[in-house]
Amino acid sequence: MGTVKETRMNDALLTVAEVAELLRVPLSWVYDRTRKRGVERIPGFRLGKYWRFRETDILGWIERQRVGVRPGA
Repeated sequence: MGTVKETRMNDALLTVAEVAELLRVPLSWVYDRTRKRGVERIPGFRLGKYWRFRETDILGWIERQRVGVRPGA
């Protein structure tokens, strides 16, 4: 079982710019994915006018995207 500090690090809130850097995509791509519906929507939430993303949610979303891709497609 991790410490409180380790838990906080795993649940760190990321900005749009940090998510774009993590995924190596433009900011506009991240914003576009916040407007999608279904599995293409990137998991995030609004704090006032600002989007925030939990790092663990983003990493899980990446894995689901990877697993969802068929070999050879």
